[in-house]
Amino acid sequence: MTDSKYFTTTKKGEVFELKTELQSDKKEKKKEAVKKVIASMTVGKDVSALFPDVLNCIQTDNLELKKLVYLYLMNYAKSQPDMAIMAVNTFVRDCEDSNPLIRALAVRTMGCIRVDKIIDYLCQPLRNCLKDEDPYVRKTAAVCVAKLHDINAQLVEDQGFLDQLRDLLSDSNPMVVANAVAAISEILETSPTAQQVLEMNSSTINKLLTALNECTEWGQVFILDAISNYTPKDDKEAQSICERVTPRLAHANAAVVLSAVKVVMKFMEMLEANSEYISTLVKKLAPPLVTLLSAEPEIQYVALRNINLVVQKRPEILKNEMKVFFVKYNDPIYVKLEKLDIMIRLTSQANIAQVLAELKEYATEVDVDFVRKSVRAIGRCAIKVEPAAERCVSTLLDLIQTKVNYVVQEAIVVIKDIFRKYPNKYESIIATLCENLDTLDEPEARASMIWIIGEYAERIDNADELLESFLEGFQDENTQVQLQLLTAIVKLFLKRPTDTQDLVQQVLSLATQDSDNPDLRDRGYIYWRLLSTDPAAAKEVVLAEKPLISEETDLIEPTLLDELICNISSLASVYHKPPNAFVEGSKSSLRKILPPRSQSGNVGDDQPSPPAEAPSAPAATVIPGVDSLIGDLLDMDLGGPSMQQQQMYPPQPTSQTPVQGGGGMDLLGEGLDSLLGGPAPSGDSLGGLGDIFGMPTAQSYVPPQEVWLPASKGKGLEVTGTFSRKQGNVIMELTFANKAMQPMTGFAIQFNKNSFGLMPASPINIPSALLPNQSTSYSLQLSTMGAVQRMDPLANLQVAIKNNIDVFYFSCLVPMHALFVEDGEMEKRVFLATWKDIPAQNEVQHEICNVQHNADTISQKLKNNNVFTIAKRNVEGQDMLYQSLKLTNGIWVLAELKIQPNNPNFMLSLKARAMDVYQGIQQAFDNILHN
Repeated sequence: MTDSKYFTTTKKGEVFELKTELQSDKKEKKKEAVKKVIASMTVGKDVSALFPDVLNCIQTDNLELKKLVYLYLMNYAKSQPDMAIMAVNTFVRDCEDSNPLIRALAVRTMGCIRVDKIIDYLCQPLRNCLKDEDPYVRKTAAVCVAKLHDINAQLVEDQGFLDQLRDLLSDSNPMVVANAVAAISEILETSPTAQQVLEMNSSTINKLLTALNECTEWGQVFILDAISNYTPKDDKEAQSICERVTPRLAHANAAVVLSAVKVVMKFMEMLEANSEYISTLVKKLAPPLVTLLSAEPEIQYVALRNINLVVQKRPEILKNEMKVFFVKYNDPIYVKLEKLDIMIRLTSQANIAQVLAELKEYATEVDVDFVRKSVRAIGRCAIKVEPAAERCVSTLLDLIQTKVNYVVQEAIVVIKDIFRKYPNKYESIIATLCENLDTLDEPEARASMIWIIGEYAERIDNADELLESFLEGFQDENTQVQLQLLTAIVKLFLKRPTDTQDLVQQVLSLATQDSDNPDLRDRGYIYWRLLSTDPAAAKEVVLAEKPLISEETDLIEPTLLDELICNISSLASVYHKPPNAFVEGSKSSLRKILPPRSQSGNVGDDQPSPPAEAPSAPAATVIPGVDSLIGDLLDMDLGGPSMQQQQMYPPQPTSQTPVQGGGGMDLLGEGLDSLLGGPAPSGDSLGGLGDIFGMPTAQSYVPPQEVWLPASKGKGLEVTGTFSRKQGNVIMELTFANKAMQPMTGFAIQFNKNSFGLMPASPINIPSALLPNQSTSYSLQLSTMGAVQRMDPLANLQVAIKNNIDVFYFSCLVPMHALFVEDGEMEKRVFLATWKDIPAQNEVQHEICNVQHNADTISQKLKNNNVFTIAKRNVEGQDMLYQSLKLTNGIWVLAELKIQPNNPNFMLSLKARAMDVYQGIQQAFDNILHN
């Protein structure tokens, strides 16, 4: 008879009856009673009242009964901690039982009982079980260490369990090794401090690879994941690991296959790009990935999401496997859409004919979403494979002739992109598109059609009539359509001004006066201003030649792709998002990155040694000696950025012209409501549109450039510079002047650790040699993700500049206002609460002398530099400005500025929890207000 009978009872007074049965002398009756208790617990009944009676049953030789009691204990120990401690003696005794199953059961249960009082009693039994002669007990104890670490990490580290866990990696039993690896991985995810004890090295990896062949499939997954987190010391070790991992690609379990793919993809980065071994690995990777597509639909989907990443990173792996991704009639929609995406990525001139034939077939399917994506795919093929563009356009026209509404609309959307990619080539089909104008009801299709009419207005005789038909229901249109219609009519007016004046006047009036949408209104004002002041300029702006659209607009950004490759076979690779985007509460925020490519020997061996004369060069008086620069400032390659630097600096566009000024504007011109009973400070009276009407744009204060490295100390290289804040970034504005007799090349820059973690966001890139008596300016964007160390003074930045002549050191002071961030505006209530919360002794006052401004201009000047006025009030004739700002490291500073009439001296009061920043902030206020 099955155990289902325990779930069917409906007796009243059941707890009392169970209590009686649990106290019975008969073993069978006791066991039956415990089974009933577990059944009640399973269906959600509260049987915690029976805790003492169930606990009495723990003293038994019957393994089945003991398991049931332990199960009950795990569930109710947290609600009855004082009672649970009574079971400790039994646990300790069971941990020394002759039966290994009971020893393992006891240590597993103790690990699952999350009661602080029991933890201290768990240490000795756990220590014994980690050295137990039976591998089953050892593997259970290994997992128990991870559970105990989750409850009390400090205790695990103090008691030396991490060392014991590391020793288990050398265990003779592969399952013990696998569980130890699983426990270590879990501990490392939550505790970066454990990294030193549990760090993997070559010998450990060898042991893991040896155990790999004998583990169960899930053990293999844990080991492969651990290996993927290891960085080999050179390309030979990476190749050796790949050779020992590739047999796992033939495993029947999809998780093992994907984990092996992850290891191979990651370590391929370290191997010589065009080597024979890379070609061998590419051939070996294709069959297992293809095999995954014959599994169940759910596994297929996960495999396809991972394959999508692999194809973006290394398209050569599956370039000959196009047919595998052709859609089957019985594939679920989510599999179909993924296959379609990969088909486009693999499309080339060699296979475009069969791809187009497939896509045309898909466009006649019944599934609307799939048909839409298929039509879009045809357009993407046209953009990607230029020789096939004509065939793609012809296919799209055939689909338009079907007159199926959603097919026509999707076709028009992609034809707009084809026009952008191949201007003046396929415009003959516009007449066919215009025939379908009345059937368009989706915003994207309507917007695309309007764009086509506006762009080619000179070729469409009745363009004004067509656009006017859209204008009739302007207010009811989607924003996307309204914006496109506004631009299209302005284009039409610039091409045919004589007969479209009324039309442009009508659309500008609708956009600026009758619309609530700020984007539409602003664009309307800009066009109106352009057309009324300088039609020639308007023509240059609106009818400017458009850049061609790229082949692949949906590729994942390279640094994110590298991170996702490191997370293959995890949720991150399915979501195509980094783990920290969807895992909340993760204590470890370490990003995984692909290892740098090794040339030969050790990864770090190819770095140049520091020049011999560097230490004897005359040192600047303001900077400490070379040996006190923490971090290797000399570790820079003269031939350009090293792979390590490329990993550290994600690729970003750099420019030798200064970055355009940013700074947010209050487009609505509305300040905050009154705080503390006073009116809010007034904003821009033109609602932020001053720049349109010829007024100067708000600029943040940029200090004048200073000489940081004189030519006498730079062997002919003079470096002058300053700092600014533009578009939300700290910018180091540098000017290099060559006052030597030889050209200078190979510039590189590195910072020492500093108070705000400043580091270059990308390597310095001066494309041509700096010739004698020439100078060049460079805007270097800085990141705040570098190493942090408190400097004295706080804003001191120590810099090393390297070129083909030598390495030079200097230090400079970063003006504090460049570190004020754009989201430093506090809410009124938060400001008040924070001001009260910061102790009075933290408040300091500073007099700012000889300022020739009133409260409104001061407020605007400070706002341009990310010091935000929260409120303004007038007390006994003097203006009081209450302000907030936030530094790049998250420190908030509150300020009160007292301004007396006819008195050029202002009193600034600052309040913050970190008082070290006061001096720099007072200096920033001084500089901004005197500028």
